[in-house]
Amino acid sequence: METKATALPHAACPAANEAAAPQAPGAAASAGPFPERGPAGGEPLDGVTQTAPGAVGEIVARARAAQRAWAEVPVAERAQRIAKVKRRLLARAEEIAALLHRECGKPIEEAALAEVLPNADLIDYWTVSIEELLDESPVDLDPIAYPGKAGRIRREPRGVVALITPWNYPVAIPLRTIVPALLAGNAVVFKPSEVTPRSGALVASLFDGLLPDGVLAVAQGGGDVGAALIDAGVDLVVFTGSVATGKKIAVACAERLVPTSLELGGKDSAIVLGDCDLERAARGVVWGAFTNAGQSCASIERVYVEQAIADRFIERVVALTRQLRPGVDVGVMTTAQQAEIVRRQLEAAVAGGAELLAGGAPEPGSLAFPPTVLKVEREDTPLLREETFGPVLPVLVVKDAEEAIARTNASRFALTTSLWTRGYERAHALARRLRSGVVTINNHGFTGALPGAPWTGTGDSGSGVTSSPHALAELTRPRFYLEDRRRAKGELWWYPYTPALRTIAFAMARVRGGAGWSGRVGALVELVAAFARRLLGR
Repeated sequence: METKATALPHAACPAANEAAAPQAPGAAASAGPFPERGPAGGEPLDGVTQTAPGAVGEIVARARAAQRAWAEVPVAERAQRIAKVKRRLLARAEEIAALLHRECGKPIEEAALAEVLPNADLIDYWTVSIEELLDESPVDLDPIAYPGKAGRIRREPRGVVALITPWNYPVAIPLRTIVPALLAGNAVVFKPSEVTPRSGALVASLFDGLLPDGVLAVAQGGGDVGAALIDAGVDLVVFTGSVATGKKIAVACAERLVPTSLELGGKDSAIVLGDCDLERAARGVVWGAFTNAGQSCASIERVYVEQAIADRFIERVVALTRQLRPGVDVGVMTTAQQAEIVRRQLEAAVAGGAELLAGGAPEPGSLAFPPTVLKVEREDTPLLREETFGPVLPVLVVKDAEEAIARTNASRFALTTSLWTRGYERAHALARRLRSGVVTINNHGFTGALPGAPWTGTGDSGSGVTSSPHALAELTRPRFYLEDRRRAKGELWWYPYTPALRTIAFAMARVRGGAGWSGRVGALVELVAAFARRLLGR
């Protein structure tokens, strides 16, 4: 029996003139769950119109009607329209960065480099390649067994895609699904996080005037709106966010037999080997841990360093961490709730014997969480077992690469891992033993910005795929078309079932490998005689 989806927790994986998003039917102006001030302080943020949960069904119905017509638009024309988003995105780069600074607390430079420029590449990639990626592909059919027949596979749009995204990258993450989903002929109903509704509205505004009404719609609100969206009969749910919320969505969709794409948490590790370029490894690890104030599914939340270089590596990481400038290099955390989770994990680790080397928890209530490094010996602490999603870097000394691989794979998360070494052949051999969906050698975390590279994980990191042609396996479904131009009145396997047909079936089994050479020769003789009888209807 199908049940109503319960309200979902917010999706956490995690001065600009902002264009308003298209208003949904039944929407009402309301402060709703939306914050009125950003984490970086400053002037109050603009008001946002909240979508009533009861209006979501109508939004989805309009999207479904619009999708049918949109799917009939030639792919080249769809690409031509959506390609215009690139120029709009780049022209509004300063506005977007300023909004992300105000609404999320990101440094301006980080906002531009992580959420504007990579998305220009993303639009180029998909609009240039989509025709080829959606092109029909032939299926080889044996002309003897299937005479006169030809088969082709086409990628068909799913229909209406529900997109629920988090607050940590509120421009980049939505666009990674919206762009290919629309190009594939889908309609998208997009629910941004209630923490960053203005960024969600801005994303939708980039498509203003380019799409038929209803093809891209925004539903603003909290978990009740997300639950209503799943209840509304969508054809695919794409979710990026926490494990807990992802599991609720998976259950709700399973009851409705609606496919899901879930990209959930991470507990990503860096494995630093004794033959690494120590300076590059230290700098890369510091950036990988503290970019976006650690609020990334790909943040380095564990470092396993080989004992031979551990002291020198840790000393350099601590020195580089202390050089980071608050508010310039590292922004504030976005939500008080997440800052409190990070504080609790850090305090528990220190109470359990971890050695604090840099940083530390801020005053209660502060979102200015300093970049923190600590040396840890035990892994039975939430800081090493749960997603942290904040600027804390635990370093563990291991005997060798074998121990580092074993500890990395022991986590229930498996999103990304980086290996730091000069031995590339060895690194590739080690990489094949990791569970992670993404493995980088001498770099970390940035590959989510590469439109041609799949971003995916296993375990509690989910199994969804964004970017690359592999993402189309989720945004489309294969449809097989067979045409038969043979003029015969029937097929060998059609009625009536006769003794001759039985002989043909078992003789073919022997001919195709079910008997030795002498048996195959005898079976061929049987086949010729049986085919003759079959033609006579015997």
